[in-house]
Amino acid sequence: MLQSYLVRGLKAGLVGGLAFGVFVALVANPLVGFTEALAGGHDHGETAGHDEASHHAESTTGVLDAVSTDAVSVVAGVFWGLLLGVVAFGVVFYFLEPAIPGAEDTASYLVGGAGFLTVSGAPWLVLPPQPPGVESAIPVDTRLLWYAGAMLAGAVACVLAGYAYNRVRSRGRGQALLAAAVPLGTLLALPLVAPGTTGTAAIPSAAAFGFRALVVVGQLGLWLVLAAAHAWLLGRTTTQPSAVAASHDAPSAD
Repeated sequence: MLQSYLVRGLKAGLVGGLAFGVFVALVANPLVGFTEALAGGHDHGETAGHDEASHHAESTTGVLDAVSTDAVSVVAGVFWGLLLGVVAFGVVFYFLEPAIPGAEDTASYLVGGAGFLTVSGAPWLVLPPQPPGVESAIPVDTRLLWYAGAMLAGAVACVLAGYAYNRVRSRGRGQALLAAAVPLGTLLALPLVAPGTTGTAAIPSAAAFGFRALVVVGQLGLWLVLAAAHAWLLGRTTTQPSAVAASHDAPSAD
C-alpha cells in the first residue's frame, strides 16, 4: 500500500522538479548573475590590451560555464522535486490522508500548501531569502537552528490547522476555516522573536526585492506543479478500478 503512495510521490516529484529546474536555469540563474554584477561579484577589469582571440576565448568559456550551470540547476531541481514528492506526497500523504479535509484533488493541494509553508514560508519569516551581496548578521550554525525551528513550527501549525478544521467542521465551513486560521496565524509571531539577520546590502533595494519575489514565485510554482501532478495521478488511479470493473461486467463476445 505504501509503495503505491511512494510511486505517485516519485512521479509527481519528477514532474515538479523538472519544471522547477528549467525555471531556475532560464529565469533564476540570469537574475542571480545580474545581482552578482550589481554587487560587484565579478569585476572584469577590462583593459585596452586584449586582442580578439582573448575576447573569443573568454566568451567561449562564459558560454560553457553558463551551459554547465544551467545543466546542474536542472539536475538539482529534479532531485529536489523528487525529495519533496516522496516525503510530502508519498510518506506524509500516506499517514495523514484520512485526516486531510476535502476531496482527493483538494487534499493534494492542501498538502502542497502545507509543504510550502513548512519548507519555505515559515522559515522565510525568520530568514528571508537574501540576494548575492547581502551578508547575514548571525552565524551559519545559528541560522540553521532557526531555520529548523521555523520548519518545525510550520509543520506543527499545519497539523493543528487540519485538526482544528476537522473538529469544528460540523458547525459550518466558515467556523472551521476560522479555527484552522488560528494556529497558522501564530506563525506571524516568528519575526517578533527571531534575531535580526540582515547585514548591509551591496545592491539596490529594488533589485533585492525582485530577487526575493522570484525565489518565492519559484517555490510556489514548484509546490503548485507537485500538487497538480499528484492530484492528476491520484484521480487517474482512483478511476482505474471502476474501469476494470466495467470491463469485467461487460458481456463477452462469445
